[in-house]
Amino acid sequence: MAQQNKDTNELIKVRRQKLADLQAAGKNPFEIMKYDVTHHSKEIKDNFEELEGKEVAVAGRLMFKRVMGKASFCNVQDLQGGIQAYVARDEIGVESYQDFKKMDIGDIVGIKGKVFATKTGEKSIHAEEVILLSKSLKPLPEKFHGLTDTDTRYRQRYVDLIMNEESKEVFIKRSKIISKIRSYLDGQGFMEVETPMLVSNAGGAAARPFETHYNALSEDVKLRISLELYLKRLIVGGLEKVYEIGRVFRNEGVDTRHNPEFTLMELYQAYTDYHGMMDLTENLYRYLAEEVCGGTKIQYKDFEIDLGKPFERITMVDAVKKYSGVDFKEIKTLEEARAAAEEHHVEYEERHKRGDILNLFFEEFVEDKLIQPTFVMDHPVEISPLTKRKPEDPDYVERFEFFMNGWEMANAYSELNDPIDQRERFKAQEELLAQGDEEANTTDEDFLNALEIGMPPTGGIGFGIDRMVMLLTNSTAIRDVLLFPTMKSLDADKKSAKSENSTSTAAPEKEEVVDFSKVKVEPLFEEFVDFDTFSKSDFRAVKVKACEAVKKSKKLLQFTLDDGTGTDRTILSGIHAYYEPEELVGKTLIAITNLPPRAMMGIESCGMLLSAIHEEEGEEKLHLLMVDNHIPAGAKLY
Repeated sequence: MAQQNKDTNELIKVRRQKLADLQAAGKNPFEIMKYDVTHHSKEIKDNFEELEGKEVAVAGRLMFKRVMGKASFCNVQDLQGGIQAYVARDEIGVESYQDFKKMDIGDIVGIKGKVFATKTGEKSIHAEEVILLSKSLKPLPEKFHGLTDTDTRYRQRYVDLIMNEESKEVFIKRSKIISKIRSYLDGQGFMEVETPMLVSNAGGAAARPFETHYNALSEDVKLRISLELYLKRLIVGGLEKVYEIGRVFRNEGVDTRHNPEFTLMELYQAYTDYHGMMDLTENLYRYLAEEVCGGTKIQYKDFEIDLGKPFERITMVDAVKKYSGVDFKEIKTLEEARAAAEEHHVEYEERHKRGDILNLFFEEFVEDKLIQPTFVMDHPVEISPLTKRKPEDPDYVERFEFFMNGWEMANAYSELNDPIDQRERFKAQEELLAQGDEEANTTDEDFLNALEIGMPPTGGIGFGIDRMVMLLTNSTAIRDVLLFPTMKSLDADKKSAKSENSTSTAAPEKEEVVDFSKVKVEPLFEEFVDFDTFSKSDFRAVKVKACEAVKKSKKLLQFTLDDGTGTDRTILSGIHAYYEPEELVGKTLIAITNLPPRAMMGIESCGMLLSAIHEEEGEEKLHLLMVDNHIPAGAKLY
């Protein structure tokens, strides 16, 4: 690695010297303002018979160069691909040819010449002029291996787009998908609108918002988590068909299908219901497949998904019965639902009602089975606070989720337009919020006011655009379809340490140092703890003041910690499989900071760690270290 860095630094020095030489000779490429491009590479190849012998001008990145005395070949890559150029000294002149030979792979060049085919049939340009338009001062990744490191691909998307043609194709196709969505909806009479991103009340979905402060108004605001409530205000205002495609922000985890900021499309149509939304969804997906993929059968990994057949429509109750054997039509009470959950090892929480448990069964037994396009209809009212009840069965609502490949692709309602019922639903959400459910909605008085003005019967739906693009481009992870996915800053730990140092103005108090003989390792993990690794870290004792299970999570516990600073800390840890909350209240634990890179990290908050994860035989194993309770919070351990 050291040798590789040394070699790269030498190449950079050489390139900078070449630039200095050009500038000294009055040939500074950065002073060139424009270049008149007449054609792109694919356009020339596709129209070769028409263009043969005619002059064209292309511009792009120099990706290949082979110098052979008085004549050379090179390849220029532009938006549409690459094209070969034949560069002869006698054609472009001795001085220009010398300049060409000094050009580097990665330089941006303009080439003007006549279209011809080589003896081997390669469609090419016979160069009459080669101009350096921009100097590349850093070398590209070695062409044979390309750019394969995924972290670098995501952080340096500009290099990924240069080196990986398939990556560029994904984003070109993404743009086409969004364009075709707009084309389809515009053709159906929908009107595209824009609504606020900074809101005082982030509603319309079950998610934790990002919070910020609006200096001009001296007011705390949130980043929107959905588009719903503002779009429905527009339905109230008489705009009968509206849609928006925009970014929403949810303060949640990151995995192959989730990014904290993502693209959502929501649309609302007056005088229709969720059946109308099913028809629209089916027609839209079929249209996109034909326009973007060339047919209604698409391949995603090992599955062929057929969008040409009528999509299956099934109720949540029937889906749970089909895949688990449990019939919630026969389960009438909460006690019966809990008993069924315990029998089938479905974890639930004390606050969960019958409808919540039905949804837990669906998530456990059904979701991953729904490979072909499927509308799962008629959700329980407990999990659908903005949806109309079914008149014939008020325990359920007119809602569907659209599934493909085991993923939720869309969520739709017959929208609740009864302001009295809506207020009661908001009240129930406020109670959940008070119980600790950070994803619960809060009451939006202006939205209720809009409903009291009067909203017609309306169907609405939200589509996750990123998952749609993943499916239509056969992409494995959401980061593969986001040009600039959310990534932790490479210097985040240094910035955090610097910030802590700069804000500490008081003289540091002498810390109590505790010997490791006071440390007790939980027996469950004793054999896995690597003290050589841990001893290079900064340990501090923290006391667990409170601990509770995180709502809607089977794994997370939420801790309120006393770390000796006088300010309680709240962190999360995924250890519910090993401990119940009440077991940990009052315990003194080790908080670990500055853990060496070779130790994998667990849940991080405020620069502190409650748990560390160690990898053994491909499995992640949790270590929870406890110390004697007489040790004061904040004490440093060596």
